[in-house]
Amino acid sequence: MGKIAFVGFGEVNTPKEVIIKKCEAAEKSLIKEGLELVSVYPVTDDYEEKDIAAALEKLAGKDFDAMVVCIAGWIPTHAVVKITEQYRHLPMVLWGLCGWMEGDRLVTTADQAGTSAIRKTFADLGYKFKYVYDIIGLPSRSARVASFVKAASAAKALRSVKIGHAGYRDMNLYGTLFDGASLKNVVGAEIETFEMLEIYQRYLNITDAEKQAVVDEHMSKWKFLKEAKPEGKLMAAGYFLAIASLIKERGYLAISLKDVDGMKKLIGFPPAPIFMLLSDVLGVSTIPENDSLGNVTQTMIKLLTGQCGAYLEFYEFFEDRVLAGVPDYVPAEITDGETTVMPAAFGELSEGILNVSKVKTGELTMCRLVYTNGKYYMHMVMGEGITPRKWEECGWTQPAPQLPGLEIILPDTEKFCDNVMCQHYIISYGDNTEIIRDLCSILGIEVI
Repeated sequence: MGKIAFVGFGEVNTPKEVIIKKCEAAEKSLIKEGLELVSVYPVTDDYEEKDIAAALEKLAGKDFDAMVVCIAGWIPTHAVVKITEQYRHLPMVLWGLCGWMEGDRLVTTADQAGTSAIRKTFADLGYKFKYVYDIIGLPSRSARVASFVKAASAAKALRSVKIGHAGYRDMNLYGTLFDGASLKNVVGAEIETFEMLEIYQRYLNITDAEKQAVVDEHMSKWKFLKEAKPEGKLMAAGYFLAIASLIKERGYLAISLKDVDGMKKLIGFPPAPIFMLLSDVLGVSTIPENDSLGNVTQTMIKLLTGQCGAYLEFYEFFEDRVLAGVPDYVPAEITDGETTVMPAAFGELSEGILNVSKVKTGELTMCRLVYTNGKYYMHMVMGEGITPRKWEECGWTQPAPQLPGLEIILPDTEKFCDNVMCQHYIISYGDNTEIIRDLCSILGIEVI
């Protein structure tokens, strides 16, 4: 996260020490939220505009992700706009502080007189901003301010994000496609495609010793319910190293592989263990089947929350919940207990190393970025992930494995399912709806 401009305002006739005290408290609360601030206060509406000039001088030449416009008392709008207009390209928070109680008396510096005069002006000027106001007797809403600011940092980072895809449009699916120009324009991320031949060529240059080192250092930590073939482990390690070299060279934050019509069909090797190693060792977000916007959603979640943004696939819908699981792998980050694997085959596909780990339960946010009719939307819902009943996907070698998954209890399952946008959705643990909404607000993406 980059630097945040923090500018505190108060009217010239208000006691300066009061404005300073209020701004200091607000500044400290944001620092506790993990923000790095460049602060200037108090800025008043002095007749000669010395405070405005001093503030602009202090802020000049610095690179900011966002600006916090902290209103600690009444301030004529012009004094604020003379600073914010120089930074109108930045996302902003208009934050009104509040008064206090002295015995049975309420004392105010008319903070919300200031913000109510400014809010519409900011909207009329076309600023991307969030309006936050504190309330006497309640905790500071600094967390709301920090949420928007962190989302602004994520939005800035997305402008230079690169995602790598081996191949394109696995299984000729429609829902995993993307439009490069609009994605770059709205979100900022770039999806680069490379051929599977390039992976294969790099794979041929990986030595047996290098492969074995990956098996010994990383795959040996997995719990095998049944021993897998040594050549399968070495192949997974080799392709992991081949793809890892691409990721390091090109700076990919997320990656997808052509799965069914690529790795499985052409190479005869299901890529589940490769995805596991990429996620768990390198920390990149991974999703199969060239799911473009699934990868972008994962990257958003990673930048916003630090979580990997694991994908789950829908299997069944119920009245109050959905069954979501994966037919291949889950990252160790969302695994409850040991990473558990076994050799298994599905239908006519070659035998591979299947992840059968248990998935962490708890409150979660489920979302997906979608593009339809020339516009981007974020479909999002809160849910409670619980341990699923015993279930299996028809077609696996018997005895069929218990695939990783969750039953996710939703507040309105029918409404969610009526708007479902793809078989893949991205989960993150906890209530992350506010910061996701903040990012979408900055990017101009409608939340449904």
